[in-house]
Amino acid sequence: MKYLIGTRGSQLSISQTNWVVSELKKKNPDSDYEIKTITTKGDTDARPLFTINQKGIFEKEIDKAVAEKQVDFAVHSLKDVPSILPDDLILGCVPPREPFNDIFISKNGDTLDTIKKGALIGTSSLRRAVQVSRKRPDLQVKTIRGNVETRINKVQDGIFDGIVLAQAGINRLGVNVKHTPLPIVDFPPSPGQGALGIVCRKNDTQTISMLQKIQDNNSRIAVESERALSEFVDSGCRFPVGAFAQINDDILDLTVIAYSIDGKQALVVKKSGNKSNPYQIGKEAAEELQRKGVNDLAKDWRAKLDEWNK
Repeated sequence: MKYLIGTRGSQLSISQTNWVVSELKKKNPDSDYEIKTITTKGDTDARPLFTINQKGIFEKEIDKAVAEKQVDFAVHSLKDVPSILPDDLILGCVPPREPFNDIFISKNGDTLDTIKKGALIGTSSLRRAVQVSRKRPDLQVKTIRGNVETRINKVQDGIFDGIVLAQAGINRLGVNVKHTPLPIVDFPPSPGQGALGIVCRKNDTQTISMLQKIQDNNSRIAVESERALSEFVDSGCRFPVGAFAQINDDILDLTVIAYSIDGKQALVVKKSGNKSNPYQIGKEAAEELQRKGVNDLAKDWRAKLDEWNK
């Protein structure tokens, strides 16, 4: 059996997909896999991510190819996949998750704590920008676009003094660069960060069965609670919300932190429960955030974003 896989053409996307192929071949030695790269809106639109008023900018075109049977399934960074998919598609598999923390990279090996006052820090994420500003209000934070390698090169070339990236990205690329892990208490990640999401057609039982052979159940359970949260509280590039779920035995602990756009306020919610109910735990966390006034935090977000992007 031969499967055609859709993915973006970035080096990280190709590396992730090649890893998935290698894992699938271990479980399905008689199957063949071919990768088809597909350009998405996020690849062609150079605006800062938070200004693009559209969800799924890095996956919509690829998932459309899945739905139209141009490819059999798609490999995504799960944080790019909307929490609600079209009716004919399903999240068929979540392989073992990489570490979900962020890291700090600087030219001279400085940490976020030790880097000089006024240093220019680059990030494409509104969440990370707010978190950096909360930790070091004396730094300048500006938007940066480009793939992982491009961003690292902008630090090495002195265009930026430092950048914040996901640990998972450099792990999957095998990039050997000096970096400092950032504590999740100050830098809770985007929901789903560090995980891969494999999307396929809901009625394609053969492909689903094949993909399930590389699924990591605890990774799936953890991200399901984080994604449930995203159904009720707008998170991602346009609203600064961090969330991470951890599993100890049968207990799932979900921590969520939502920030005001100026970083001066933070709402913290922690929910725990049996790991058999990840969706309910995520929903309860969202409901508590709403009771605490999370929607009020976003009232003046547009003006602040425009200011940040000057």
